[in-house]
Amino acid sequence: MNRAILVSVAAAAVIAVAGGAFIAVRDHLHSPSAAAVLVSTAHAQSSEGPIYYQDPDGKPVYSLTPKTTADRRDYRAVPAGADLSFDDEPVTDPPASSDKTAMGDRRIKYYRNPMGLADTSPVPKKDSMGMDYIPVYEGDDADDGSVKLSPGKVQRTGVKSEPAERRTIRMTVRAPGTIQLDERRISVISMRSESWVQRVANVTTGTRVTKGQPLMEIYSPAVASAAAEYVATITSKTTGGQGLYGRGSRQRLMNLDVPEAVIAAIEKSGSVPIAIDWSAPRDGVVLERNAIEGMRAQPGDVLFRVADTSVVWAMVDVAERDLGVIAVGQPVILKARSLSSREFTGRIAVVYPQVNRDTRTARVRIELANADFALLPDMYVDAAIETGDAEPVLAVPESAVLDTGSRQAVFVDRGEGRFEPRDVKLGRRGNGYVEIRDGIGNGDPVVVSANFLIDAESNLKAALKGFSDAGAKP
Repeated sequence: MNRAILVSVAAAAVIAVAGGAFIAVRDHLHSPSAAAVLVSTAHAQSSEGPIYYQDPDGKPVYSLTPKTTADRRDYRAVPAGADLSFDDEPVTDPPASSDKTAMGDRRIKYYRNPMGLADTSPVPKKDSMGMDYIPVYEGDDADDGSVKLSPGKVQRTGVKSEPAERRTIRMTVRAPGTIQLDERRISVISMRSESWVQRVANVTTGTRVTKGQPLMEIYSPAVASAAAEYVATITSKTTGGQGLYGRGSRQRLMNLDVPEAVIAAIEKSGSVPIAIDWSAPRDGVVLERNAIEGMRAQPGDVLFRVADTSVVWAMVDVAERDLGVIAVGQPVILKARSLSSREFTGRIAVVYPQVNRDTRTARVRIELANADFALLPDMYVDAAIETGDAEPVLAVPESAVLDTGSRQAVFVDRGEGRFEPRDVKLGRRGNGYVEIRDGIGNGDPVVVSANFLIDAESNLKAALKGFSDAGAKP
């Protein structure tokens, strides 16, 4: 069958699919006049000219001659080779007694249904619409599970391959959190004996204070008695047992939590003050003020609470699925929602050993420097935790992996349109890549685009082969 007849038959087949009148065209082809018309029409076209015309909107409507639509738009010309492949050398039908082709020594194993149905034949035949069954040659359905596609199909489906390489995979885990006070930097001011508040300094909740700054004046009978006893020991002219007794009196004042500056002033002046100045134990901000002038304070009553906010904690809730890549010491970048233009850096200090049963998250603590006090307690922040190892690992693009849940595989490009599926074991993911721990080697080309189409072709051929093997059995 020469090239012109192939072109004509292909055009007739296209018209039949579009218009649904293939049977009529087939019957017409049996007449010598119809065959002559088709041959002459195709022969009149040059090797670079169109073989048929298609609707400009891509609809399944075709014509052998130039045509226009109802709105006067020209049909699109389809040249030879645009959709079908034609060989320049003639191809002759094989003899009934031989399975070899004129193209070489390759044997035809069987013929499969042209519409992709699970129907094969050991000899040439046609389907119910008169379409020839497609020959399947030896090697086209290799037993190794590989898939072979024609160069035209590879180009049309957009198959792309990329070698597996060693890469550094890093993944950023993002999680929300809040700012909390460092519980080691909070001080409570309370009395250890019954006392009365004589005066309170001009300090309120939210006021920033410094260590040693007076907060209030306190009168305490127990403190006054211990101070008088201490003064008596240091001013006494007798020496017998004075040193030991003096140390005991001073220790009593310390046990009553009298500030060190007050004790030093008593030693220097040698007198007992009526009211004692109580000062701030650290730099920080006043979180709570309960002291009121004239009030009576019982032992243990909290009069002031002061917190140092130069260092704060970010308490971040990390999803349970990400806990496997979280470790102490990893760097973290945080952004406060009210300070979107700023970034704060820190490191993971603690991963709490408990998962919230309701939110399925675990709490992670990050220590942050807060020199300018911009971060406030209970402020919302968004954390970006950098995970991963600096050592490169074998990796492929995530698009290369076909993951069914129970099985992960990639297609290795073996060249000449042949693709071999390989089961792989995956590792960590990040930056659009996934680690391959087993299944392929460094430099193996894997399909990164249109692999789902190759997988579909593989399943189809496997099904056809299964029907063919079943049909070959007695």
